[in-house]
Amino acid sequence: MAEKQFTVTADTGIHARPATLLVQTASRFDSEINLEHKGKTVNLKSIMGVMSLGIGKGAEIKITAEGSDANDALNSLEETLRKEGLAE
Repeated sequence: MAEKQFTVTADTGIHARPATLLVQTASRFDSEINLEHKGKTVNLKSIMGVMSLGIGKGAEIKITAEGSDANDALNSLEETLRKEGLAE
């Protein structure tokens, strides 16, 4: 299993548009990908799951991936978070 930690830097947090981008990115991979925030873990391929976390600015999040393309998935998600100015 691979994992990476991020701090949300976007003023609006992870709201509908960025959540959709993350879900779309995660859905391109076969690995099981989860997003964790404040002890709650959701499937990163589920828009409702991601939205249910209510992730705001300054939040600490962890993305984990398990499967044959786990590292590629994490790298792609990290690139999306940074490119969109969502997290570091």
